[in-house]
Amino acid sequence: MNRNDVIRLTEEIGFLPEQKFGQNFLCDEISAGRIVELCGLKEGDKVLEIGPGLGALTSLIVDRPVGLTAVEIDKRLAEYISKTYGCRVIDEDYTKLKAASYDASSYNVAVSNIPYYLMTPIMKKLLTELTNSRRMVLMVEKEAVARICARPKTKQYGPLAILCSLYGDIKVEFDLPGNYYYPVPRTTSTVITLTRGDSADILSEGLASFIAKCFINRRKKVLNNADIDKQLLTELGYSESCRAEEISPNDYAKLYVV
Repeated sequence: MNRNDVIRLTEEIGFLPEQKFGQNFLCDEISAGRIVELCGLKEGDKVLEIGPGLGALTSLIVDRPVGLTAVEIDKRLAEYISKTYGCRVIDEDYTKLKAASYDASSYNVAVSNIPYYLMTPIMKKLLTELTNSRRMVLMVEKEAVARICARPKTKQYGPLAILCSLYGDIKVEFDLPGNYYYPVPRTTSTVITLTRGDSADILSEGLASFIAKCFINRRKKVLNNADIDKQLLTELGYSESCRAEEISPNDYAKLYVV
């Protein structure tokens, strides 16, 4: 789907992109193909696509022997995707969906051109609810990559970086300039892949909430922010006065008590 296709479709269905939904549609066919290849789809996979837009990725995924579910907040686009591609479409705000309502644990692969303003809640939800996924391919704002890949003892390090690290391997794949989208956004997007590792099994909403509490005040001792076993903290090699940004992702998993 190229730029002319996207413009033609918006005119045919009388659709104007909504800024409140962060709607910028990918219109570079080569990049769309590369993104779908990065998904590493296998026969019988269940795929979750968040925000299909006009179907730049959807059109390529439905040609594969997989089951696709698309979640689209815009009712006009949800209807268009359902009629055009025949896949399952959930016309809801993904951040408000209950895990059971979309059978979160059944998906093997997730792919999304994430609206910039919803990156953190969508990624946290994917990481904690898609408990059987093996790969996620996400388009995020380039400036946000530093937060996703941040290491301990840095200003960018926080709950999102910890969850991503616990999920597994994070790889920065390639950039998508603004002119690869319609309308043209003011920033560059970056495609990243997350590949599941052994530590991903610890991920849960409870763990995410625990980590968020630890960072509720970055300048305070982590022991003042959350209920943490002081003895275990010191056994892991940290002082009682350490801050949240000093603790490694694996040690957060050890400190979390259900």
